[in-house]
Amino acid sequence: MTDRTVRISKYLAKHLRHDPGAIGITLDAQGWVPIDELLDAAARDGFPITRDELSRAVSDNDKQRYAIAGDLIRASQGHSVAVDLGLPPVEPPAILYHGTAPRSLAAIKASGLLPMSRQYVHLSADRATAERVGARRGTPVMLVVASGEMHAGGHEFRVSANGVWLADAVPPEFLRFPG
Repeated sequence: MTDRTVRISKYLAKHLRHDPGAIGITLDAQGWVPIDELLDAAARDGFPITRDELSRAVSDNDKQRYAIAGDLIRASQGHSVAVDLGLPPVEPPAILYHGTAPRSLAAIKASGLLPMSRQYVHLSADRATAERVGARRGTPVMLVVASGEMHAGGHEFRVSANGVWLADAVPPEFLRFPG
């Protein structure tokens, strides 16, 4: 990805996941916004984006963070604003993974994984993805989630269009800590 494409992706994340009102857009109940409305708002905000640049930022994103359907765009997951992505509950694999910073371990051991400012806790089906996500804040600590046991105990899971597993929370008894 070029530097410009990365900047566009970060701009999209901010406004499609966290703060649409900052540029004067409104997401519908499922998180969608018309592409033309987004592009007009970005231009008014002093960050003009062409349709080609937008298409590249969506298609080149290695995590497939955004989805386009016709003339609409939305973030695939990771919202801190309330949206209903329309993801049905599904049975998870027996084990999922979560990468986190070492400084978070004490709180996680006490309270489990919480969504914090987001709607859901994000989990990965493979360790490598969780390590990449966790490494954003230094050397990650890998947690194993006994998602099959959780699901059997009545907890729901969803999976986003880009393969991120979502849970309301993960209680500490379903976490396996290193060491």
